[in-house]
Amino acid sequence: MDSTATDRFDASRFEASRNRLASLAYRLLGSATDAEDAVQDAFLHWQAADRQRIKVPEAWLTKVVTNLCLDRLRSAQVRRERTVGAWLPEPLLDGDPMLGPAATFEQRESVSLAVLTVMERLSPVERAVYVLREAFSYGHAEIAEILDLTESASQQHLHRARRRITAARRGGEVDAAAARRIVEEFLAAASSGRTERLVALLTDDAIAVSDGAGGTAAKLLRFDTPQRIAAVVRAGLKPTPAKRRLLGGTPAIHYAVVNGAPAILFVLGDRVIGSAIFDIADGRIATVRGIAAPARLARLTEAWRRHEPDAPLIAQW
Repeated sequence: MDSTATDRFDASRFEASRNRLASLAYRLLGSATDAEDAVQDAFLHWQAADRQRIKVPEAWLTKVVTNLCLDRLRSAQVRRERTVGAWLPEPLLDGDPMLGPAATFEQRESVSLAVLTVMERLSPVERAVYVLREAFSYGHAEIAEILDLTESASQQHLHRARRRITAARRGGEVDAAAARRIVEEFLAAASSGRTERLVALLTDDAIAVSDGAGGTAAKLLRFDTPQRIAAVVRAGLKPTPAKRRLLGGTPAIHYAVVNGAPAILFVLGDRVIGSAIFDIADGRIATVRGIAAPARLARLTEAWRRHEPDAPLIAQW
């Protein structure tokens, strides 16, 4: 095989792993944009390597991507950007290949916005061990090799990560139809001004966080009582001419599934301009995450343009 044919073959081997590597990087970084950058950097490492000496390309690439992500998580700039309380993960529309694998509860949970947010409180190594074990089913011997640590250390990191994530869990998997019904009731109550019904749909310890409608605030906006959440949601969902001028038109509101959770999307033309993603616990809403920063919605918007949505819940907001 000549060198050109060899390069094509090696490039095809990398491409066969691209989606898996991107899924790994997204779970580690919580950002699709950063995940894509990490995978591209891994491709450059792959091109520069003596590939004939790489016996198991999948294992080699997994180690490279994991360590590229760890380097990014450890950087001073990223630590500043991700100060607790000032960062939300990048949401992805149902069906995005970065959300795979999704065969088990642990795999699906590892890509939920709830877990991606909690993982910001873990050390980079704890985060990597958790993702490699829970989402990709690597054994501790394999994880030890990837991260250059001992098997016992891998087990300890996993134990700590599981404990933190379990303690922060605010609900489990919910029947899809039931989740949609709850969110539709929530939207209907907010749109009609029925504040008491909004409060009834929230758990007693419900929280809501928002990036400030895409603003540049240094901290997320946070509301932590059902009454305060209901008031803010009611005010935010009340359409006014000023809001429509600011948005540049009259959006439609669609139901969607985002990172495995029920959500509503504000869509103007073919562009998603806002999102609210919900965690459901015991038949009520435990968490609302509002994300409207354009950079965080870019990939979701691209997926939405290829998507065939149901009729909007509200055609003209």
